[in-house]
Amino acid sequence: MTLLITVIAAVISTILWYNRKNNDMQLHVLMFMFWGASIMWFVDAIFEYAELRAEYFTPALEDMINDTFLGFSVIALALVIWIIFILIKDPKGVIRHSLSN
Repeated sequence: MTLLITVIAAVISTILWYNRKNNDMQLHVLMFMFWGASIMWFVDAIFEYAELRAEYFTPALEDMINDTFLGFSVIALALVIWIIFILIKDPKGVIRHSLSN
């Protein structure tokens, strides 16, 4: 479930990045974070499948709920990191302008 959630976020951020004419929102940073998380969860799924075999495809409801919460937590953390990155980078100069006045 975590892999599915991060792949959906990665695809959405990639579409937003691709359709954006300018790079003022630094969407490439968000896109790379989501794709990196997707690759990480994919490798985790491979190793978990190697360990569990057929049991991998029949997870308990509690495990699915935990994976869902973990997936949304990863999305939230990536968004927080991206917002902090934008505030530090200040691509439109809003913070710099407000501090200079």
